[in-house]
Amino acid sequence: GAMAAERAVAMATCTAPVNIAVIKYWGKRDTDLILPINSSLSVTLHQDQLRTTTTAVASRDFTEDRLWLNGAEADVGHPRVQACLREVRRLARKRRGGSEDAATLSLLSYKVHIASENNFPTAAGLASSAAGYACLVSALARLYGVEDELSEVARRGSGSACRSMWGGFVQWQRGERPDGTDSLALQVAPETHWPELRVLVLVVSGEKKPVGSTAGMQTSVETSPLLKHRAEVVVPERLAQMMRHIQERDFEGFGQLAMRDSNQFHATCLDTFPPIFYLNDLSRHIITLAHRYNAHHGHTKVAYTFDAGPNAVIFTLADTVDEFVEVVRRSFPPATNGDQFVRGLPVGSATLPQELVAAVVTEPVPGAVQYILHTKPGPGPQLVDDPSQHLLGADGLPRRRA
Repeated sequence: GAMAAERAVAMATCTAPVNIAVIKYWGKRDTDLILPINSSLSVTLHQDQLRTTTTAVASRDFTEDRLWLNGAEADVGHPRVQACLREVRRLARKRRGGSEDAATLSLLSYKVHIASENNFPTAAGLASSAAGYACLVSALARLYGVEDELSEVARRGSGSACRSMWGGFVQWQRGERPDGTDSLALQVAPETHWPELRVLVLVVSGEKKPVGSTAGMQTSVETSPLLKHRAEVVVPERLAQMMRHIQERDFEGFGQLAMRDSNQFHATCLDTFPPIFYLNDLSRHIITLAHRYNAHHGHTKVAYTFDAGPNAVIFTLADTVDEFVEVVRRSFPPATNGDQFVRGLPVGSATLPQELVAAVVTEPVPGAVQYILHTKPGPGPQLVDDPSQHLLGADGLPRRRA
């Protein structure tokens, strides 16, 4: 009828955030369903600084499913993309419960075109797959009118993507069931819970990782006795502690534990055979700098965490940002991009006391840090209402971006 004709082209655009784990996920017990060997806990970063935008369009005029990533056409047949498409469509059918909603039924039979864009470099160890799959699932769910618990679907795209379905502080529950239906993400606290928390991403290299996370973690599961001990013994206790530190906004406890957990994750990479090295000399230099800085102040003012790549993510409180950014600037003087060295939220200038410089800044390494991104915790996926923000036109093809 008329309704079906109106919906001959349906379109939805969403944005989704990056998240950074403070209790790390490493290792799957089921590689097909993407079920982890341990629970994890993350902080969702603000989309003003880091986000994926995805547009999904369905039309009876399309002859095949198509996908564009950052402007270039990509393989829509990728098993993980297909898993997300299949699961969202399954939920849409289930939701109709056999009702005769012709518009939705025809919509589900149409091919889809999907375009996705990041406002940050991909494959640089900034969890682009987490934001990407969370965004894909959000846009498809909006397209098909699905409002179910979607973290389980996002998990099928990328494990850490399930955590990007929520803002603030998020736990991915390991779950017990073999079918994965209880392996879900839950919000521990919203982003508004800890307004002073800030995040500094020290981008040391925009290069691709030496070993992808998927391959790396499976080798770890097969060869690292430390990983088994970590998953079974260490993480459950740490998870409970970390949730308590967040609830109490205890930065000392939060920061210490984040650093310890990051170090242990990279120790399991070293314990993998052959070993995997995600940290480089510069990463280690930043770790040393953070410990020197904290020692100078006599308590934990900054905390680092590293994912499967060399970029440092530093957690700190708002009142420390200006001084620590100046410490980083002195330790890694920007090569040429002095004006572009700090991006994101504004950072004020700071004068460093001479004794701080003497204690913390040893030999400067010029140009080692490409830039610093200043951000904070933020919300989960958002619907984009502004039609000018759609990545695809009504014809289902990428729009010319300004």
